[in-house]
Amino acid sequence: MRNACTPLNIQTKTKPPKGAAILVVEDDENMAVVLQARLESFGYSVYAVAKSAAETLLCARNHRPDLILMDIMLEGDTNGIQAAEHILGQQDVPIIFLSCRSDQEVIDSAILTRPFAYLVKPYHNAELRSTIEIALIRHRAAKEREQLIFRLEKALQEIKKLSGLLPICASCKRIRDEADRWLPFAAYIRSHSEADFSYGICPDCAPRLYPDVFSNESNK
Repeated sequence: MRNACTPLNIQTKTKPPKGAAILVVEDDENMAVVLQARLESFGYSVYAVAKSAAETLLCARNHRPDLILMDIMLEGDTNGIQAAEHILGQQDVPIIFLSCRSDQEVIDSAILTRPFAYLVKPYHNAELRSTIEIALIRHRAAKEREQLIFRLEKALQEIKKLSGLLPICASCKRIRDEADRWLPFAAYIRSHSEADFSYGICPDCAPRLYPDVFSNESNK
């Protein structure tokens, strides 16, 4: 079993390219050994085991796990629920509580931290595995939804930039921007949208601009 993740001596593994990296928070060493073996048999990586809230906060901050399995009863004065509150105030990570406590008061306190699940010990391997998989999928879906909303809001902002009346000079066709500057048409569109330009000559303007060329063409 890997050494505990302590503030003075942390031994961890680099997060693997495949499979989620899980931080186990468990003060019972025997239970931690069993849990680590189960997780690794599922294909996950247990890169650190913490026994106290202080160790948990340090590991979560320094290594940013994909998921945390959090026991409620820990070494020291701070329990797992309090540790979860601190972590979730600093980073977005799914937390699953594992506890032998099934009394409603403890469960209600844990629910306030909005965990992804609460499993009461002892639990079956299939239950643990499915709970972890669902938590990871839900968290990933939530992040993707946030990114989609961000892109949509950005697109709406770009559209709004070109809405309404545009003050255009009747002579030079420059456009007045929000800073009261008169910009060339192309420069204004570039700065207010994702559009770019490619320049050419239309059939109506070509004879006027190049009369010699088109005069020769008509004489052929």
